[in-house]
Amino acid sequence: MNGEEKGQKEERMKPSWKARTTKFFERFGLKKEKRMLSVGKALIFALLVFEAGLIVVQLLEDSAANWRIIATSGALLGLLVSEGLTLFVFKKAAFKVALYIASLLCIFGLVATTGSSYVPVLYILALTEFYLSAKKKRVSVLVFTIGVPLYLAAYAVTNVLLHESVPLMTLLTQSFEALVYLTVHFIVVNFLLGFYRQFLRLRKAMKDLDESNARLKEAYDELAEVTALQERQRIAKDIHDTAGHSITTVIMQTEAAKLIIEKDPSSAKQKIVAANLQAKHALEELRESVHLLSGSLGKPTLKTALLEIIAQSTDGTNVTIRHSVDDVTVDDEKYRFLCNTLKEGVSNGLRHGGATAFYFELKEEEDKIEFLLSDNGVGLETEKLEKGFGLSGMSKGAEALGGAIVFYSEPDEGFEIRLTLPVIAQDKVMDGGKKDEN
Repeated sequence: MNGEEKGQKEERMKPSWKARTTKFFERFGLKKEKRMLSVGKALIFALLVFEAGLIVVQLLEDSAANWRIIATSGALLGLLVSEGLTLFVFKKAAFKVALYIASLLCIFGLVATTGSSYVPVLYILALTEFYLSAKKKRVSVLVFTIGVPLYLAAYAVTNVLLHESVPLMTLLTQSFEALVYLTVHFIVVNFLLGFYRQFLRLRKAMKDLDESNARLKEAYDELAEVTALQERQRIAKDIHDTAGHSITTVIMQTEAAKLIIEKDPSSAKQKIVAANLQAKHALEELRESVHLLSGSLGKPTLKTALLEIIAQSTDGTNVTIRHSVDDVTVDDEKYRFLCNTLKEGVSNGLRHGGATAFYFELKEEEDKIEFLLSDNGVGLETEKLEKGFGLSGMSKGAEALGGAIVFYSEPDEGFEIRLTLPVIAQDKVMDGGKKDEN
């Protein structure tokens, strides 16, 4: 980094004048407008007392007439009393207006009794107090518009009365100087007040924003906790419903096979095969649930998962499953439901129908996912079909996902499951993201 870049970096790191002003307000405890007004009023009154003292000293040094000293002192005392009451005692607008008029008359009296250059300063201090108290800028503009011409008129009249031979040019010059002082004072004071009030609004907005962020973070944490709890409860229910049911079925199948193994070895073998397949499915379901609980990622695509289920169902058995599976992308709920439906359908065909062959098809047509699973089992009349745990779970799952499921069966014609699920926007977004990745 060269010297020029270093200088530019240091210049950027320097706090701006706004930041320095903000730190100034905070350092002197002026974070609240009420505090600032109290400090400002105390400072104004102290300056009024100081300027009054200077005017009296100036008159004494100039050996002014006694009547002028007495009149000036009376006007100064009246000004200090009215300003003190305005600043620290009365709060109602009606009382303040009367005191403002009294202060104005005292200042005009001072203009008439003394030619001191400190009198405009007194007027400026009185106007400062009013600008501080005014809540709206248009009120300050109105007071400036009325008060400045009145002061200039009083200044001109008293100068003419006290000094009959005052040159017009001198009078105009002095009036112009007073006008410049009052105008600059108005602009500077109102600019600083506007900036200060903007600082207060910004500080309040930042405080409100911090509070909102804190509440939002708290709500987010609560939502995340509730969501995680709901997900755990759902997984626990899946384990209880699917894996628990599968293990129960395995026990029943093996118990039944044990009872008939000597009388009907063929049927016993069929039941053992079905139980073995059911145990594999239960183990896979438990593994999937463990992966979900641990937050593991990288699950296979739906097509890969369905083909793995088919491979597990046919490996080491006499079961045949012909299939036609499209590469369909779905959300997590449909993913689990389609896998579980295939597992349950194959297990039911083996256990209840004595099936040895299946045909499975999954395809996407327009905005629908079509699922078909049929077997060559013994079948039964559709009217006599009783929905046990497995079929009831399929029906409820399809309904929850906005789809429909139908079961077909005839004696000696096997069993068929037809499932239709809608393709929603979320599925399409996931599919689009997957294509982008590829």
